[in-house]
Amino acid sequence: MTDGASLAALDEFAARRGSRWGGRVRRIAQQVGESRGMAVHGVLTRLVGMTLEATGCQAAVGSRCLVEGQDGEVVETEVVGFARGSLLLMPMGPVHGVMPGARVMSSGRVFEARVGEEILGRVLDGAGDPIDGRGPVISEERLRLTPRTLNPLACAPISEPLDVGVRSINGLLTVGRGQRLGLFAGSGVGKSMLLGMMTRYTNADVIVVGLIGERGREVQDFVSGFLNSEARRRAVVIATPADYPPLVRAHGALLATSIAEYFRDQGRNVLLLMDSLTRFAQAQREVALAVGEPPVTKGYPASVFARLPQLVERAGNGGPMGGSITAFYTVLTESDDPNDPIADAARAVLDGHIVLSRTLAEAGIYPAVDVEASISRSTQAVTSAEHQERIRQFRRLNATYAQNRDLITVGAYSRGTDRRVDEAIDHWPGMLEYLQQNANESVSIPDSVAALDSLFAADSPAVANE
Repeated sequence: MTDGASLAALDEFAARRGSRWGGRVRRIAQQVGESRGMAVHGVLTRLVGMTLEATGCQAAVGSRCLVEGQDGEVVETEVVGFARGSLLLMPMGPVHGVMPGARVMSSGRVFEARVGEEILGRVLDGAGDPIDGRGPVISEERLRLTPRTLNPLACAPISEPLDVGVRSINGLLTVGRGQRLGLFAGSGVGKSMLLGMMTRYTNADVIVVGLIGERGREVQDFVSGFLNSEARRRAVVIATPADYPPLVRAHGALLATSIAEYFRDQGRNVLLLMDSLTRFAQAQREVALAVGEPPVTKGYPASVFARLPQLVERAGNGGPMGGSITAFYTVLTESDDPNDPIADAARAVLDGHIVLSRTLAEAGIYPAVDVEASISRSTQAVTSAEHQERIRQFRRLNATYAQNRDLITVGAYSRGTDRRVDEAIDHWPGMLEYLQQNANESVSIPDSVAALDSLFAADSPAVANE
């Protein structure tokens, strides 16, 4: 089919589908006109699971196609591969009503992110369409979802601290502006609460939140419970809950990153919170397995481990225009196993990891940051020598107490046996108090450092450095 016939067919789709899809289909129809001389009409030959096969189309991997269903239903898809002369498509929505021989129309375009000031304060889905009931987003600016390769030598180094408003992180795991950290947690240990605190209290110009593959209830809870009016004005939320198709969930992570890149390139400091990197990997696994890629590690195909660094490497500091993306990616550890393949891969490509402890959470200590298991690789670049010494002292005492906890708890330790253990016991109540923070309380970096200094103020230099 030629371009003229394709335009007519797409317009016919739009008219039959109605207002919800009509605008999007007509936009695609207008874009088809730019693909001169390309055969864009094919037929659907096979549908197995979530994978559709079409013949007779010429379309590049990553481009958008429409499949005509029964009674004029239209299914939007993306080309994810090809084999034996057929295109492999993944749907962006339900495939009910699709029949053998259905028409497949190629748009000649890829999925893009709608960007601009107009998206601030909005909640969008994986396609960039608003779901907050506040009307359409009017913006002509677009960015590709595909990752851009950055020259690492063109990016500014991490040299400034970022205040996230959380005492345990500001004081003991100080974050640098442009850093990328993982938030490792099992279920029910306060991950969402910590994300909400950082959303409200972080000193950033723009906040981009990607809720990828989580429960739909959590989307409502996060938007209404954690975003106050001030944070909402400078935030963009991308929500693709667990019941969305895998391709839409994967697009949600790419969309959130593209939006963060847009604001960074304008010279703004962006906070990117993605919950979660694990759900993004699982969505990629579903797509890869559906098109026939073999699994290699716990059911994950090799392409998943290639996608993770492609996603996280897009965050960081900008070039000559300034701007930064400081990113926190939550990583769900199955059965609290830190050696989960996604957790292990994420730890290797991120600039640090913050581990939430179930033991601390069960003891009522929130945020339940496990200082001993956590590390920020940029702390030395953004803190003073005195601050670093206090951090080492806290870590040493924390590790000493943890190693002797059982003896202390049952009363088997005799005071005076080990001076280091005595010191850890003396400081332990104050250290626990330092780790705890009310969710409605913001603690700045100066206040966090001052509280850390006061915790050890009574120590003599000899004891502190012993």
